[in-house]
Amino acid sequence: MDQRARWVGGNSISLLENGEEFFPRVFDAIRQARREVIIETFILFEDKVGMALHAAMRAAAQRGVKVDVLVDGFGSPDLSREFIEGLSSVGVKVRVFDPGKRILGQRLNVFRRMHRKIVVVDGELAFVGGINYSADHLLDFGPKAKQDYAVELRGPIVAPIHQFVLRAIALGDKGPRWFRRRLKQAPPVEREHVGEVKAMFVTRDNRRHTNDIERQYLAVIRAARKRIVIANAYFFPGYRLIKELRRAARRGVDVRLILQGEPDMPIVKTAASMLYHHLLHSGVRIFEYCDRPLHAKIALIDDDWSTVGSSNLDPLSLSLNLEANVIARDKAFNELLWQRMDTLMRESCKLIREDDLESEWSGWRLVRSFFIFHFLRWYPSWLGWLPRQVPRLTLAQATDLAEKRDQREKTGENGATQTTEAA
Repeated sequence: MDQRARWVGGNSISLLENGEEFFPRVFDAIRQARREVIIETFILFEDKVGMALHAAMRAAAQRGVKVDVLVDGFGSPDLSREFIEGLSSVGVKVRVFDPGKRILGQRLNVFRRMHRKIVVVDGELAFVGGINYSADHLLDFGPKAKQDYAVELRGPIVAPIHQFVLRAIALGDKGPRWFRRRLKQAPPVEREHVGEVKAMFVTRDNRRHTNDIERQYLAVIRAARKRIVIANAYFFPGYRLIKELRRAARRGVDVRLILQGEPDMPIVKTAASMLYHHLLHSGVRIFEYCDRPLHAKIALIDDDWSTVGSSNLDPLSLSLNLEANVIARDKAFNELLWQRMDTLMRESCKLIREDDLESEWSGWRLVRSFFIFHFLRWYPSWLGWLPRQVPRLTLAQATDLAEKRDQREKTGENGATQTTEAA
């Protein structure tokens, strides 16, 4: 079923910055749930955040709420038998997207991941953003705590988000009868208008919506007249996006990029910095966030367009992973996001100037730019050649997970080690 994204009016939207704002709101919503809780996340760890979510889901299920949680098999590889059993014993359905098999202790299923971060409660309240369920989204984690954002939504926009997560579960279960029955139990409901925000829910998959998020970016960048601010954890977009950003800057738009100055993976900064000369020459301003790793996937354009979600502007998000963003048209939300980004740039970022870049032989820079240009131009097509697996959801069984962990322990692998991948 092909669901086209469309603008929906009458919503309210709240910006949630970092785990300190996000986790309490989500956990409180789960505690107040009456009928249903559906959660999708790339990472779920058994740290203090994961255990708090575990407790909230258990309590909801024990009072009769239907609870479904979908985690990614690459991002959340080591959930223990006790963790899963504690949920399944009270009726929580834990599904794993494409769990894959380890070869010599290594996870090789690194492509086409379920990277979305969505929560829907009772079909009335939704959260969408980039925040995973791990303690590294809290400031007390230390210097490696991540800077990130999500939004809380109420109003008619929740209906398409709700239908989307139900459809994801049903298609993953590969049961047409189950698919029809589950959607029939929760048909689209026209929610009351609770605000003035127009919103759109946009997703990326490997079937019919391979470039929906990118197309939304391209359309609004082409129409920009005042400002473009993009804060991105992993920035290495395709040729078309780079071209439109440069064109916007040349016609007088204030184009600013907020990228990682203290990345969680050094290659992230290396990849982005390869574009710096190209962008600076066109008038694009680049700010590196230096307080700690930046994990944001947000943007604002002109006075009323904003987006928050899970999608980076990099090869994985634009060409491979399953992603979800909310786009809002609202001056008040746009202004709030601008204030947060402006504070970030003034207080926690370094403005990159051409003098700051390493001096390079101009000939080498020309050669490198040639190869970067053609890679950016063609990588979406190249990555599309990778196998396009049908989304596969596995209902997690505690016994199965225990057997997998035992096998890893026999090979000497520490199954409890948690690594934060590019999330």
